Amino acid sequence: MYISMNKEKMDSKRIHALLNQTYWASDRTHSTVIKSISTSECVAVYNGGLIIGFARIVTDYSTVFWICDVVVDPEFRGQGIGKMILNHIKTLEYYKDLKGILATKDAHGLYEQYGFQKETEKFMTKSRGVE
Repeated sequence: MYISMNKEKMDSKRIHALLNQTYWASDRTHSTVIKSISTSECVAVYNGGLIIGFARIVTDYSTVFWICDVVVDPEFRGQGIGKMILNHIKTLEYYKDLKGILATKDAHGLYEQYGFQKETEKFMTKSRGVE
């Protein structure tokens, strides 16, 4: 397994298929997924040549970043793929001093391990500089 942020290598059809299995993106069209990839930072985890995990980061590179569309292939869940993605994002220098935000219904425990705190029922934030 390996991680890449090279969007040219990412298979948008595979990402679309993974997102179609989620509660938040099951209605997105393939063209919407293509556009969202092109306008975001993206992290993909590969097993061989197959994307098994994916996340997008939306940012202005000055004040805030938003982690979204974190998805792991059901066959690979429970193997630390989500943690691989978050560990990779954590190493990126340009996010260290920015405020991080995300929304989740069911993964609060995962994100709390990375400094995010529950703000409301769904939204969580990460303060600037907190690791």
